[in-house]
Amino acid sequence: MLDLIKTNAPVAAYETNAFAHGIGNSTVSSQWYNRPADQKFLSLTDMLAYKKADAAKLESRIVNTHKIKVIGDFEADSPSFGDITLEYTDYNRQEKMTRPTNWSFSQLAQLAGAPAGYLKDLPAPLVADCLQYGLRFNRANDMVKIYDSIENGGDIRAATGKDYGRIYDTEIIEPILNISEERGGRWKVPGLMTGQNQGRAIYDPEVPVTPETTTLFASDRDVFIFLVDDRNPIQIGKLANGDPDLVFRGFYAWNSETGSKTAGLAAMYLRGVCQNRNLWGVENFQEVKIRHTKFAPDRFAQEIRPALSSFAEGATVNFLQGVKDAQAAIVATDDDARIEFLARRVGLSQRMAKAAAARHIEEEGRPANSVWDMVQAVTAIARDIPHQDARIEIEKKAGALLDKVA
Repeated sequence: MLDLIKTNAPVAAYETNAFAHGIGNSTVSSQWYNRPADQKFLSLTDMLAYKKADAAKLESRIVNTHKIKVIGDFEADSPSFGDITLEYTDYNRQEKMTRPTNWSFSQLAQLAGAPAGYLKDLPAPLVADCLQYGLRFNRANDMVKIYDSIENGGDIRAATGKDYGRIYDTEIIEPILNISEERGGRWKVPGLMTGQNQGRAIYDPEVPVTPETTTLFASDRDVFIFLVDDRNPIQIGKLANGDPDLVFRGFYAWNSETGSKTAGLAAMYLRGVCQNRNLWGVENFQEVKIRHTKFAPDRFAQEIRPALSSFAEGATVNFLQGVKDAQAAIVATDDDARIEFLARRVGLSQRMAKAAAARHIEEEGRPANSVWDMVQAVTAIARDIPHQDARIEIEKKAGALLDKVA
């Protein structure tokens, strides 16, 4: 095993076995592909400044749904939720007049027990009547937590139940920025892989951060951050030709202070990142999700922030020991034992078990004998499964093997 170099300085590109080992992960790629230009940031500092400026214009308030007056613009030429205005008085007796955004309109419709998609096709006065009735007589939601503009006449950013536990996007960005700054830039936007030859590629950590390469995304609804420590690869074994099998650490964190998604952190070891920000050769993927319930802010402080700090500090010893243990745990020494292990312990069909065993010989040049070998065999055949749900199910079974060894 190689020790971590722990460098912040630029390093030369290195060869990776990203396509032949581990699993793929398209989460970051999906974010990269679907974000417009104004939601892509080149630094955490810029992202934090944007979210702080946005948060300074907003405030949260609890409103009795009986006190909400929904008004539809009779002069509107076409159906539009944008022609809806809400008037209400909060517990501080402050009167407000606001308009829902596309997202908060859907939340209001849900609180009123009405289908948002249907309402958006109706004339504004009729929409107002439906929302008014639903909010007033839906006893399950007699209080609503509104996150809206401080200025009168602004937008309603979110409308949720009164027990919604808001984790602000700045609470996600700030600790990650601190970790990045404290470690002199080790944690950074990833480089990218170039070329491919028999499952292997060249990974270059030193790629400029541009709108086309960034993995820092934020909008008025949410935030998503993906960073890696790709200047400090770790050797976890050797390839069939004797070259080192290298991985590096990475994590992504996400949140929505408006209720469009959970808060969470996913940490992993990976071998490479494509130009479209797809992750390859992922090992030891671990994820924590927190729903925005009443005690979500406390859970975030108790679970995600410590986990983020621990991973960023360089807690690779446990991972490396887990790999070593999996490589040392011999579970099969002949073909029948391999098939039986893959079928009974992993849960593969006989056909898939035989295919996995054969794939390992094809890619590694030797039979699968250890738990680590079995994990590589299972993830190898998972890459051929076209349906995502089925592929993820197989990949989870492979990950469960490592958990049992640990």
